[in-house]
Amino acid sequence: MSPRAIDATVLETLMAAAVAAPSIHNTQPWRFGMRAATRSVEVRLDDRRVLPLADPERRAQHLSVGAAVFNLRVAAAHLGWDPVVRLLPEPDQPDLVATVQLTTPAGEPPQIGRLYPAVERRHTSRLPFTGRPVPEPVVADMIAAAQAEGARLHSPDYATTRRLLSLTAAAEERHHSSPAHTAESRAWITAPGTDLPYGIPLTALGPKDASGRVPLRDFTGPLPVLRRPDVRFERHVQVALLWTSNDRREDWLRAGQALEHILLTATEQQVRTSILHQAMEWPDLREATGLARRRCSPQLLIRYGYGPEGARIPRASA
Repeated sequence: MSPRAIDATVLETLMAAAVAAPSIHNTQPWRFGMRAATRSVEVRLDDRRVLPLADPERRAQHLSVGAAVFNLRVAAAHLGWDPVVRLLPEPDQPDLVATVQLTTPAGEPPQIGRLYPAVERRHTSRLPFTGRPVPEPVVADMIAAAQAEGARLHSPDYATTRRLLSLTAAAEERHHSSPAHTAESRAWITAPGTDLPYGIPLTALGPKDASGRVPLRDFTGPLPVLRRPDVRFERHVQVALLWTSNDRREDWLRAGQALEHILLTATEQQVRTSILHQAMEWPDLREATGLARRRCSPQLLIRYGYGPEGARIPRASA
């Protein structure tokens, strides 16, 4: 398969895939440019889309942009290109976090191109799952997806799962007790009828778990808004910890690519996912989520299972 010429349709396909990536609070903190001479897409951080309290080091922003880089790679492979990525290519341009060069493959395009249909189908699900266990071969595929990007995905046992969920719940309690944190989260909620290409629509928020087992993020806090009645979520909660050996900007970008590789792999298998990032926003709780006897830098938790598809949220045009 020969790659297509880079025209407006190709660029639209690449950008539509990139902006379909998950991002913290759906801030979509990325900007893109094209270097025609080298057939390279530039990926930059958007300094206007930051969360000073939840993400002071901008680690989650790098995770988000890393996920967009992976989607670019998937779309490029789907179109017949071999995408070559350089992370942090220009030290004097700290906002330029990656370039994705579209090169002609020596053989077949990379296999990640098969994930392209899952890019549009992937949505965060804040709804209850059925509790039916995801088979081990599917979990193994998710673990392999993380390893392919230089990260690791740990599937914990029952006791460790309870500990990780407890740390996430503790982070939620801290969030609720901080008016500043609550206000920051609430600022990214959009009201019905608001025509914004970023943020999370109020209608996309799910119910709270009546049993308290699944501590999904409460974006609205004590604000008296229309919300769904509390319901019971799955009794057997399946989560996985995404981690890296180091904790530098490059590691965050690799973890973001790993995150999207995992999520698309799950979507391809009809597995739903949601991201539990709360404990990572408090240094002591983040450290506590680490794995004993390993050099582990936790990046986030992924909740996964079978259930209804998540609500669609706005995606900005690039």
